[in-house]
Amino acid sequence: MMKTRKKHSAAFKAQVAIEAIKEVETLSELAKRFDVHPQMISNWKREFLTRGAEIFSTKAPDEEAARREKALYEKIGRLEVEVD
Repeated sequence: MMKTRKKHSAAFKAQVAIEAIKEVETLSELAKRFDVHPQMISNWKREFLTRGAEIFSTKAPDEEAARREKALYEKIGRLEVEVD
């Protein structure tokens, strides 16, 4: 019987990556503590370090959606005035 693959949340991966970056414990110790393979921790750490800057360089999705929504409401208002 095959094991099913575990799906870890983004928050869990970030937590493990941060612990790995701290380098207080070895990858083996972290792997035992979080019950994941050491290679996964290395992958998550690498991805966190390479893509971490994106967090600060892009607008939050909620801000972007709110901006688009506001623009659409303004356009609807202009179109209603034109119809009247």
